[in-house]
Amino acid sequence: MRGSIKSGSKKRASKMAESLRRLVNIGTFTVLQEKLERWLDNYYINTCDQNVARCCEIVELNAKVQGQLFKLLQVTAESGGMYGGASIIKSRLLPFLGQNFFTSGGSVTADTSLSVLAEAAAKNREIDELQDMYETSLTELEADLKDKEAENQDLKDELIDTKNELDRSTRSSNSDKLFLENENRELRRKLALAEDEVRTLRSKAGMLTDYETQIRHLRDDIALLTARRDSLYRSTSSFTKDDSILSSTLREEKKPGDVYNSLSTYRYTPRVGSPLSVDDPVQRVRQQNYISRWNDMFSQDRLDAMDTLRRYSDDYENNQRIIFLAIQEAFSVSKMAFRQFKMKVRANLAATHIGPETLEEAVQDYVNRNTDLCDLTGMVADVIRALNRSPKVSLPPDATFSIVQPFIREACKLAWNMSALAHPLDIAVATDAELFDNNKYRRSYDSEYTAPLVSHHIWPSLMQGAKVLMKGEACTRRGASLGASRRSRSPTRSTSPSPRPRSRSRSLSPSRRNRSRSISPSRSRSPFSSGVW
Repeated sequence: MRGSIKSGSKKRASKMAESLRRLVNIGTFTVLQEKLERWLDNYYINTCDQNVARCCEIVELNAKVQGQLFKLLQVTAESGGMYGGASIIKSRLLPFLGQNFFTSGGSVTADTSLSVLAEAAAKNREIDELQDMYETSLTELEADLKDKEAENQDLKDELIDTKNELDRSTRSSNSDKLFLENENRELRRKLALAEDEVRTLRSKAGMLTDYETQIRHLRDDIALLTARRDSLYRSTSSFTKDDSILSSTLREEKKPGDVYNSLSTYRYTPRVGSPLSVDDPVQRVRQQNYISRWNDMFSQDRLDAMDTLRRYSDDYENNQRIIFLAIQEAFSVSKMAFRQFKMKVRANLAATHIGPETLEEAVQDYVNRNTDLCDLTGMVADVIRALNRSPKVSLPPDATFSIVQPFIREACKLAWNMSALAHPLDIAVATDAELFDNNKYRRSYDSEYTAPLVSHHIWPSLMQGAKVLMKGEACTRRGASLGASRRSRSPTRSTSPSPRPRSRSRSLSPSRRNRSRSISPSRSRSPFSSGVW
């Protein structure tokens, strides 16, 4: 009996499981849910009969599902014996079978029960979604953990490799350090030897520099002595010729009045070797060097200064005016400073001067020996102040006239040296809108060649007294007298100043030779020749 009962219960359980599996596989509740959603979507579109038909269809489907569920309930209850599940049926199923189930609760209505069921279903869905999310996140975390473990393993491998490489580099660096220490000791030893050699060479170089200085001084002395010797020979020959002329005149003339007249025609020659003489070697050699330096100032220093000014100002004519005014102020300041210097020298020498030479010769001899006793820095500052005061030139606010300080310094130095000569060199007085003088200036390439007045000067002419040694350069334009400053048409660099050509004549006597040393505008060998020597 017991065996048969057990076998019957097993059959019923398998039958119940099969019915439950079939009900699950059919998915009736899913179909019922889909039909409800579709009816809700088309409720306002359908007619009354269509809505009733849909509701009846859903009720029939629900009844079929309930029938299946009651069959499952019966089979499940039978598996528990005669009273299996009786308490659960009484407490939960019998209330559903009452006619007034939805109103028996008093305060609980049909809508409330449906909402409770809906909330329960929603909570079940949320729980299922959370469970799915948890499982998904757990799977992702497991995958990330595996990736991190793989990365950690790679890092461990790299750390091991780095440690091995560090050990190797440490061993190699120790060996290199020992090698470098040895090499540094060797280099220090070589450096000490090189420094000793450099000190020795410097001492020898100092001696060579002293030797070169002495050689240069000796060469200058030799040149001066040679020039002085030539001047002595020329003076001796002139004296001999003049004496012969005087002797012949005295022999031929017998009357005292005639002798007096012949003596009055005798020309006086200055003392040989006087520093105030025109033929003094210092005067001739230095004058030639200064004229050459004047040409270099025009052809090199001036163009460098123009390039510097072009970085700050595009007004080409204004830049030319700045250069010309700078050279003018340099000569003015230098001449004033030299006059003060010469007055101090004369006052100091007047108290103690004795000797065959005159006081002026002693003063000029002192000046010739001490041409470097000038306050060059003060003169440059005076020139810059004069440029700042001038209304003719200007620069942008971010620039000052100190940008051409090298040019001003060289101009002051040359002007001082020219003023220190026994027969000084000077520049011609120049003003805007003056009548163009072809003997003093030549026209620039951007000039109007038919204009008679000077618009602005580019470079001054160099003079010695009333004699023009080097021509300057000027720009002539019509309307220059109106004072209207215009920009230069062609910002090209002008060529070097043309000296006044000279005519060379032969003479046998010193008087004719002195009279023939003048500059003639008819002939010239080169644009940089001084036109004097």
